[in-house]
Amino acid sequence: MSKDKIVLAYSGGLDTSITIPWLKENYDADIIAVCVDVGQKEDWEAVEKKAIASGASKFYNPHVADVLAEEYIYPAISSNLKYQGTYLLGTALARPLIAKELVAVAHKEGATAICHGCTGKGNDQVRFETGIAAFDPEMKIVAPWRIWDIKSREDALKYAELKGVPVTSTIEKIYSEDENLMHISHEGGDIESPKNAVDYSSILNITNALENTPDEAEIVEIIFEQGKATAVNGEELKPHEVLETLNAIAGKHGIGVLDWIEDRTIGMKSRGIYETPGATLLMEAHERLESLTLTKETIKLKQHLAVEFAELIYNGQWYSMASDSILAFMNHTQKTVTGDVKLKLYKGNMLPHGLKSEFALFDEDVSGFGEDDLFDHHDAEGYINVITLPTKIQKKLGLL
Repeated sequence: MSKDKIVLAYSGGLDTSITIPWLKENYDADIIAVCVDVGQKEDWEAVEKKAIASGASKFYNPHVADVLAEEYIYPAISSNLKYQGTYLLGTALARPLIAKELVAVAHKEGATAICHGCTGKGNDQVRFETGIAAFDPEMKIVAPWRIWDIKSREDALKYAELKGVPVTSTIEKIYSEDENLMHISHEGGDIESPKNAVDYSSILNITNALENTPDEAEIVEIIFEQGKATAVNGEELKPHEVLETLNAIAGKHGIGVLDWIEDRTIGMKSRGIYETPGATLLMEAHERLESLTLTKETIKLKQHLAVEFAELIYNGQWYSMASDSILAFMNHTQKTVTGDVKLKLYKGNMLPHGLKSEFALFDEDVSGFGEDDLFDHHDAEGYINVITLPTKIQKKLGLL
């Protein structure tokens, strides 16, 4: 009689590395490790060997970085999404795609459960399990951090040593890192306390600390077509190539580093350090182009809905009626967001260096101080009389 099968969301990091032997100890099942390539830099052959050596019976490695860029990151950029006005959702955007791939492998293998290595205090357990439910509401979930006796990353390191599982984390460098095409996040260790200053040059992987950035500015040109970046510095690129290229350019100049206290989905605050160089640059360029091509009312609506949309995604609701509806509106607004944006990069700054579009709503004659055919200076008097009427009445009544 064949064993049950459990699909494990495997990264090769500390948590998922020890999960394989733990699952084999506690479940009479074959463990199928699935490491989804969403743009992280890995030696995939080494990751597979480690998974098999740790006890996995099979290894899957779907390569979907291009899908992440086109179907998740680009919509987030065109929607100008920043959770709590700051975080560009690098981890949150990748989780629904990873969940989708996990379910696909589970169905292919006839697995009875999907396991993840997310901590019981984190956001990702919510994102993974909500994503899985969107494709298979009946799929069983195994969440070791909610049930095993391991209580800390220090305990996890001891368990790894006991089981002979090689890991790169140490007591001295016990940070938890998540990498994909869009960003790298750093949490844990001495980063956890807001009281601690950190040496960014020793932590950052794809972004220069400001003191290590070039002393000369660099101009970057990005071409957009209906809200999507299609070329960088005159070279036409696919979405994932745009992000890779801008990661290198923006990272060199120290752009996109966020050291931030966030409010997690499950209630507590936490500190994280995020590197999102390319997407930060891309969103800045996109917002500048929208300022030229969208009406005031459209921008206001986008800003309002972006707050709600960002929170939905942060909380794991990418696959939802609300997200689908907001995204439909966002996509509609992008029809005229076409043009050429130039930015000057220097020491973490992104300064405007030129902006043009065939759909520009800026009219030099109308916006200038001189006369034009569309606006008579005397018209302002009537407008001011109307707009000040409530103020005048309030003053008469002694309310001001």
